[in-house]
Amino acid sequence: MAHDLTKALSGISGILVTPMQEDGSIDPDRQKPVVDKAIAAGVHVLTANGNTGEFYSLSVEEAEEMCLAAARHVGGRVPLVAGVGRSVVDACRLARSAQDAGADALMIHQPPDPFAAPRGLVGYVRAVTEASGLPIVLYLRNDAIGTQAIADLCAVPGVVGVKWATPNPMKLAEAMAASDPGIVWVGGLAEVWAPPFYAVGARGFTSGLINVWPERSVAIHAALDAGDYPKAQTLIAEMKPFEDVRAQELNGTNVTGVKAALRAIGHDCGPTRPPSAWPLTAAQQDMLESFITRHGITF
Repeated sequence: MAHDLTKALSGISGILVTPMQEDGSIDPDRQKPVVDKAIAAGVHVLTANGNTGEFYSLSVEEAEEMCLAAARHVGGRVPLVAGVGRSVVDACRLARSAQDAGADALMIHQPPDPFAAPRGLVGYVRAVTEASGLPIVLYLRNDAIGTQAIADLCAVPGVVGVKWATPNPMKLAEAMAASDPGIVWVGGLAEVWAPPFYAVGARGFTSGLINVWPERSVAIHAALDAGDYPKAQTLIAEMKPFEDVRAQELNGTNVTGVKAALRAIGHDCGPTRPPSAWPLTAAQQDMLESFITRHGITF
């Protein structure tokens, strides 16, 4: 099935968890109910091997297996974006295997290499693009590379979108103005940051909440799309405790909060891997369970 990727990226980019057994091995089959629930709620595009999917804790072989499983679970109902990254060799291998698995696009994680040069990033993105030929979504978590470098990355043939994951709307506005107007700019810091990113022209947002409460993510998107910022802010304020739990311990409870919530609402997707925190502390668990009970969230 052909998808309008530009339209989908302007919606909700749901970042799927990677289910695991108690021994820490991946358990891909347990992802399917999460996928089904998200699609039924109206989530527009799903991403395998994003940060909520614990990409950096997976081996290359596990990342390939999770992409293949996600493609099987999605079954063409919505676009599937596959996260790729690490060394350029690994990223190119993952790009080719994602194409073989049936992914619709790639999300290139911004390399955490301490010696990553802005012009070197262009070469990195170009190599990954040429490895598969799939459309590319850049995942920018560090805007210190500068506006010109971001515009250069956006000019690489095949780049169609950017997930902006730095809390700086004004730099986002500068990057948008300097880049191809056909690029889709997606808020990459989930629901809480979506309104200020929308205010400068971004559309759509990433979400880990979709694993637990996709209906709320869809309602927030609908409000923002309609320009109803007061309604969107009310809906966001009600789910903010979930994000507050995830932001603790230097964001080390980010995925922990999602998996703990899934366990609490009846669909256990196992623990997280180190260096992510596991389990939640008693205080964090109380905050999470209070949030779930207040809103009657079930799986």
